[in-house]
Amino acid sequence: MHRHGGFGGSLSFGLILFLCAVFITVPSALAWSKEGHMMTCQIAQALLEPQASEAVSQLLPEYVQGDLSALCVWPDQIRHWYKYRWTSPLHFIDTPDDSCSFTYSRDCHDQHGVKDMCVAGAVKNFTSQLLHYREGTADRRYNMTEALLFLSHFMGDIHQPMHVGFTTDEGGNTIELRWFRHKSNLHHVWDREIILTALADYYDKDVSLLLKDIERNYTDGIWSDDVSSWQHCNDISKCVNSWAKESIQIACKWGYNGVQSGETLADDYFNSRMPYVMKRIAQGGIRLAMILNQVFGASEEGFATAT
Repeated sequence: MHRHGGFGGSLSFGLILFLCAVFITVPSALAWSKEGHMMTCQIAQALLEPQASEAVSQLLPEYVQGDLSALCVWPDQIRHWYKYRWTSPLHFIDTPDDSCSFTYSRDCHDQHGVKDMCVAGAVKNFTSQLLHYREGTADRRYNMTEALLFLSHFMGDIHQPMHVGFTTDEGGNTIELRWFRHKSNLHHVWDREIILTALADYYDKDVSLLLKDIERNYTDGIWSDDVSSWQHCNDISKCVNSWAKESIQIACKWGYNGVQSGETLADDYFNSRMPYVMKRIAQGGIRLAMILNQVFGASEEGFATAT
C-alpha cells in the first residue's frame, strides 16, 4: 500500500490540498452515503459556537461558500487516487469475527499491521492536528483544511456500525443479499439502502425533511435527554474507543444478527434498524461539533491528547 507521509499523533501527512469543484464519483464508496455524511456535517455545523464556525469558514475553499457538508464526501472521492491511497484503511476497523468487541491495540492497524491506521486512529490524529490551528500558521507540517475534511468524514464513518465490522466479511461487504427487489450487500444496506428507503417512503426523497426530523429528535424529542452524554469528552483516545465499541455492538445486535447471505431483507429489517441509522447520524454530528468547538474555541481546556 502506498503511503504518502506519516500517520501518527504528531507526524506530518505532507499533503498538498487538492479540491475539485467538479468531483469524480465513486459508485461503490464504502461509507455513509452522500446523504448520511452530509447530514452528519450539517448537524455539526449548526451546533458550532462562533469561534469554531469562523475557523471552519476560513478553512473551507471559497467555492463551497462556507458549507462544510459540501465537502464531507471528499475523502471517499479521493481514496483511490494514487496520492491518497494510503488513506483507504482509515475508513473502517476490522474486528475479530463474532467477538462483538473493539480493542484499540488489537484492532487499529492496516492490513500490513501498521498501527493507528484505522478510523479510530484517524479521528485521534486529525483532532490532534487541528489543535495546532490556534498556534497560527508557523507550523507547516499540517494541512488544516484537509485535516478538517478528513475529521468531519471519519466522524461519520466511525458512527456507521458496519464500519466497525467483522474481518472475514469485510464489514458485511461480502454478505450478498437482496434489499427488497434489488441486489445489495449488508454493508451497503447500512451505508445507504436504509437511508434511501426512508427518504422514498416517508420524506418524498427530500433529505432536508429527514434532517429536520433527526434534529427534532435530539432537540426536544426521544434523544433530547441523551445529548449531554453524547457531548461529553475530555480525552479523545477514550472517546474514539467508546464510539467504536458502540458501533460494533450495534453491528452485532442489529446489523449481522439473523442475516444470511442470499436472503431478502425488507420491511421487518428496515423498520427495526432505521432508528439506529438515524441515531448514529445524529450522534456523529453532535460529537463532531463538540470536537470542533473544543479545538477551535477560546477555552484553555482541551482534549487530553498527544499533539
